[in-house]
Amino acid sequence: MDFSNATVLCLGDVMLDRFAYCATERISPEAPVPVLLLERTQSMLGGAGNVARNIASLGGTAVLIGLIGRDPAGAELAALIAATPGIVDRHVPSARRPTTCKTRFMAGHQQLLRVDEEKTHPLAPEEEAALIAAAEHAIGECDAVILSDYGKSVLGLKVAAAAIARARATGISVFVDPKSDDFSRYRGATCITPNQKELAQAARLPVAGDDEIVAAAQAVLAVADAGAILATRSEKGMVLVEAAGAVHHEAARAREVYDVSGAGDTVIAVLALAAAAGYELREAMRLANAAAGIVVSKLGTAVVELDELMLELARDVRDKEWHRAKFYTAGEVETLVRRWKSRGLTVGFTNGCFDIVHAGHVALLAAARAQCDRLVVALNTDAGVRRLKGPARPVNALADRSAVIAAVEAVDAVISFDEETPLELIRRLKPDVLVKGGDYTIDGVVGAKEVQDWGGRVVLVDLVEGRSTTRLIDAIRAPVQEDAA
Repeated sequence: MDFSNATVLCLGDVMLDRFAYCATERISPEAPVPVLLLERTQSMLGGAGNVARNIASLGGTAVLIGLIGRDPAGAELAALIAATPGIVDRHVPSARRPTTCKTRFMAGHQQLLRVDEEKTHPLAPEEEAALIAAAEHAIGECDAVILSDYGKSVLGLKVAAAAIARARATGISVFVDPKSDDFSRYRGATCITPNQKELAQAARLPVAGDDEIVAAAQAVLAVADAGAILATRSEKGMVLVEAAGAVHHEAARAREVYDVSGAGDTVIAVLALAAAAGYELREAMRLANAAAGIVVSKLGTAVVELDELMLELARDVRDKEWHRAKFYTAGEVETLVRRWKSRGLTVGFTNGCFDIVHAGHVALLAAARAQCDRLVVALNTDAGVRRLKGPARPVNALADRSAVIAAVEAVDAVISFDEETPLELIRRLKPDVLVKGGDYTIDGVVGAKEVQDWGGRVVLVDLVEGRSTTRLIDAIRAPVQEDAA
């Protein structure tokens, strides 16, 4: 999967997304509201800017066009654009309107309040002309166009119509994330991506079931003279309805939903980028659906990276092949760990041969998982086990050992290493918690110093007395030896 040669124009409402992360421990004596203690703030590209971020994070190039005010928020927004590799800044400065800014106040994972700073009055003639000129000039160097409409007046009738007409005349696809319930303003688009509520408002029809979704999409297709409608349905997945008559359903892939902010931006970014790279629309929908499942598991206005998307798609194989469940390469686990940490989860790490799994192993893994939110288990390769235990080991090959460990509920990911120790893996993954059995001392645990140096913990857990692989093997062999005698 390579999007490095794909360039997508992102035209629409560019915003500054601010997140104010706070602690709250009491209710105000002045009014029944929580008192927020501001701990940190973070600013990100929002709206069409977040669409561009998603394209850039996947390895594509985004040409970003929108209005940005001549104000401090605009300067901050322009600096964020300039600092993002893969985004080409073609914004139009405006002295007539402020930069659109949304500030969300967060406590833990909960959004308590959002404050919007914006003006949505119609464009001035000179602003409209500048946007059209910028878009028409940029389209010639792009492979697809996204119209990201947040209802802030940037995508007025003339701007949208000019961009669509120019793109279609050039032979490239146009994807629209709509805000207006009048889809005729997007006439001629290749694909329009409303959510379920937006589709209902545009069609003036019910959209509760699959058949109703299809009927509503077909109704607005005629109005918009569009090539397709991709209706996003949150936990119910997506439905692609093509003007030619084909209908495709895609089930949702989200495992844990933390924040849906910007999910629509991710969907249209991946859809257009995949189409620009040569994917058919149905296959582009599958990629967009997988990306949506990733981004809603992150906090804030998040993006999806290429290795995350490829890892998510690899789940299709794992879900069908039980023996590969939870077994990953080092690169895949690095991606998993990054995703887990981005959600504020603590990551634990332990390692061993785990040749014949017994009660002691299960107790160790359960105790390790109790110390963290996600647990990675690293297994010695077969060659590594032989170096440690002798030529008669392992009894079970790596594929079997990994399948058994993956079946343990406490384990979230299984990985293997062929080195003498897992030190390089530990340095690469940077776990928050390193766990070993109580027969070690902390000074004797490989990686203990490194984990402590970056602020992690080393935990030694009690072993189950009388349980060991060697004893099990001896017990199995003993009757054979007696019979031979």
